Amino acid sequence: MKEINEVKELKEHDELKRILECLLFVANEPLSEKRLAEISESELLQVRSLLLELMQDYSEHGFQLRKLAGGWQFSTKSAYAMFIEKLYRPKIQQLSRAAMETLAIIAYKQPITRAEVAAIRGVEVDGVISTLLDKSLIQDVGRRLGPGRALLYGTTDGFLAFFGLNSLEELPPATGIDVKNEIAKVEQPELFAVPPALEVLKKNW
Repeated sequence: MKEINEVKELKEHDELKRILECLLFVANEPLSEKRLAEISESELLQVRSLLLELMQDYSEHGFQLRKLAGGWQFSTKSAYAMFIEKLYRPKIQQLSRAAMETLAIIAYKQPITRAEVAAIRGVEVDGVISTLLDKSLIQDVGRRLGPGRALLYGTTDGFLAFFGLNSLEELPPATGIDVKNEIAKVEQPELFAVPPALEVLKKNW
């Protein structure tokens, strides 16, 4: 009887693992452990354990399972980005230098107003802010107390996913960085890969 139960548990374990694998494969955004548990009608701890197993299973493949923006998502490895770029780069609209500069300022100074961003950059940023809002990389997060009650901006989960980050705590430290000098070294993140935060954002800030 014990052996029968063990076999049953093993089948249930493998089946749930396949269900999670399918959900992650078709998702176009990171899925949280809570959401995966709800969809699969499973216990959160069991889902978490299986996600770690899947992450290990795919560690030797050309793509991987990673924790991004508070959820889990399959992504290609940075080592193969140059080949994927050959296939997709013509279809991808990259962020402009101005957009990357503005995004870096908001990432490190959030919450921050439009006027404060403009003061740091030394130019108007209305158009760039609109672009970043349209791309769901930033969002308004409230209003500044005081006269005018200006809108405050901060980054989104889409920003985290774009740069391969799980949380804002993974941003490289900004202490001692000269904004004007460092911001000129802007580079785009590796396409369809999950770039390490230190290699991407430190060059944008």
